Amino acid sequence: MTADDSFDRLDDDDYPAYTMGRAAEMLGTTQGFLRSIGEARLITPLRSAGGHRRYSRYQLRIAARARELVDAGTPIEAACRIIILEDQLEEAQRINAEYRRTADSGNPPPTE
Repeated sequence: MTADDSFDRLDDDDYPAYTMGRAAEMLGTTQGFLRSIGEARLITPLRSAGGHRRYSRYQLRIAARARELVDAGTPIEAACRIIILEDQLEEAQRINAEYRRTADSGNPPPTE
């Protein structure tokens, strides 16, 4: 892997570029908060060769949403469930829109 390849990966939302300490600092929260949403299975950070948690930008956005809900008084378990349901709703709406587009065009819907 070249240096250019490494820099290109930083643009990847799923690349685990952030350590737990850096992620907590960026979110303005504690490492314990990140551990707790991991235990609730909202996000599952990748592990480095040394076993350290690494977070992607996508995971940080999810963690930031959890923090918003918790800061507003929602229990962490409920916040995690809300985020999961929001994600499922968004996916269902995306699929419905895709089906509507294919129905309007007269093409059969794609199979998944």
